[in-house]
Amino acid sequence: MSIDRNTLRDSLRFWSSGVSIVSTVTPPDVDSHPYAGMTVSSFMSLSLEPPQILVSLAKQSVTTEAVLHAGFFAVSVLAAEQGEIADRFAGRSGLASNVDRFNGVPYHTEFTGAPIIRDALAWFDCQIAAVHDGSTHWIVIGEILATTHRDDAAPLIYYNRAYSTLTLEREQP
Repeated sequence: MSIDRNTLRDSLRFWSSGVSIVSTVTPPDVDSHPYAGMTVSSFMSLSLEPPQILVSLAKQSVTTEAVLHAGFFAVSVLAAEQGEIADRFAGRSGLASNVDRFNGVPYHTEFTGAPIIRDALAWFDCQIAAVHDGSTHWIVIGEILATTHRDDAAPLIYYNRAYSTLTLEREQP
């Protein structure tokens, strides 16, 4: 049985997920920009022992090529106020495809040197532990080398083809 691609997309839009940026350094002989990055919603925790995460990266992406070449990457989990950054790295901000997506975006680096978006809700600095074929995507498992998070913001959520957020309810003392 064949599933219609548009019907599948229409059904998948009801799966809400966090929004993240996967980033790495670019090989100097491949790209004139020092970093590559792209917006992803296919990111998840894999294991605590060893500490690993999983991302799904489109095979035809320049960022994917850079991640596989470098052998490391960072994941920046975006906070609710970072929708413009998500659009920028998803190619929906009107920037030409050859423009440095990191230009004007505050970031820092940690252990691997991959850029981490400043003020992200959480981030993970990883080296590649394994890569598996997932048809149109590579399933990349990262061993977490460093991480931290903020407790003062809500996540950016993607649901029904739009950004949303959660209302954080804190217990009163």
